[in-house]
Amino acid sequence: MSSAAPPALLLEQVQLLEGPGQPPVVTTVLLEAGAYGAQGEAARQRGASLGLTPLRAEGWLLAPCLVDPHSQLEDPWLGTAETLASLERSAIAAGYGTVALLPRARSWRDRPERLQPLSAGGGLQWWLWGSFSRGGEGQELAGHGDQLAAGAIGLAEGEGCPPLPLLERGLSLGEFGQAPLLLAPRDAALSQNGFVREGVAALRAGWPPDPVVSETVPLQSLLALARNHAGLRLQLMNLSTAAALELLAALPPPERPEATVCWWHLLADAADLNPLAEGWRVVPPLGNPSDRVALQRALAEGLISAVAVHHQALDPEEQLLPLDQRKPGVAGHRFVLPCLWRELVVGAGWTPAQLWQALCFGPAALLGLEPPRLQPGSRRWLLFDPVQRWRAGDDPWAPLAANQPLAGAELSGRVLATGLNPELWQGPPLA
Repeated sequence: MSSAAPPALLLEQVQLLEGPGQPPVVTTVLLEAGAYGAQGEAARQRGASLGLTPLRAEGWLLAPCLVDPHSQLEDPWLGTAETLASLERSAIAAGYGTVALLPRARSWRDRPERLQPLSAGGGLQWWLWGSFSRGGEGQELAGHGDQLAAGAIGLAEGEGCPPLPLLERGLSLGEFGQAPLLLAPRDAALSQNGFVREGVAALRAGWPPDPVVSETVPLQSLLALARNHAGLRLQLMNLSTAAALELLAALPPPERPEATVCWWHLLADAADLNPLAEGWRVVPPLGNPSDRVALQRALAEGLISAVAVHHQALDPEEQLLPLDQRKPGVAGHRFVLPCLWRELVVGAGWTPAQLWQALCFGPAALLGLEPPRLQPGSRRWLLFDPVQRWRAGDDPWAPLAANQPLAGAELSGRVLATGLNPELWQGPPLA
């Protein structure tokens, strides 16, 4: 790997995806001083004037950076599991240009002074979700209007649904207007401390089962509340079961709330994951193969709006605890694009434009942001090679988190470069 990317690259026969609703086109592209410069004949003429040797890029994809609608970072400055700098560095190297953080933190982000803008100096665009309740405890409402005035992109809660009386009170006050309200349809009291969704696979693996009703019952309550509050922009966080998707699909499109799915639930299920592998302890729990297939189909059909990384880092000591004692979650932005390309584009026949809708344009819309587009002068691009093989254990841009489910795997597909990190070049040697 080169220590720094060249000041200019002339990519020949690269697939260019400029924005939503536009299929990739094969063309010549100039990247100059880390920015997207030109395409087609203009790129060839400018490249010739700079004396550039064209780089053969057949099969590579140049596209806007990805958007993560929700992840967690508990201690941005002194964290032992992850810091703002380490997460920004690894997320950029994975092709992400925007990350929105949930309110969960050592100092829960439920007040204006705890929602100050974040920056590690690397160019990543950070957004912060405010909190629906004080401390995420579901006991009393946080100051919704104050948080939004301080820059919160919307309101969210923890891994479960707040009590219905508190929800009703907050919705009746209506302080957050058209700002999104991101809630997880989950009732921990109904989960029976299960690790894996109920079914044959859970029984075979020997893990305590989590019944489907721990997701469907709170979902029904949320949908009923949404019907009674016109204009509420309800968003459902991390749907995980086929039964929940059936409830959503039964609604007419104008009444359907937006929804996200965690990338890990699109890849793993209780039947195909090794019992000793990392990745069993997640909330919501891993489902059955039928759940995973239903989630992929719902994402393709637009029933689910966006894929979230939902990065939840553990430090090495926490990761060694028994499953029933450790905090849940998986970590690692770097696995999302290569694994979902293999699963959905190669395996299920998706187009690159469909995958970018799920990983970029859909998440941006969910956050209320303008859809990312490649325009001359923009540094918010990534260059992806779908077939380059690499070993995750050798990645110098890895995050600090100890709970990365594919940390020792050999993967196919790699981000070669991005305009947000001029030092990143993971392609072939450059003359």
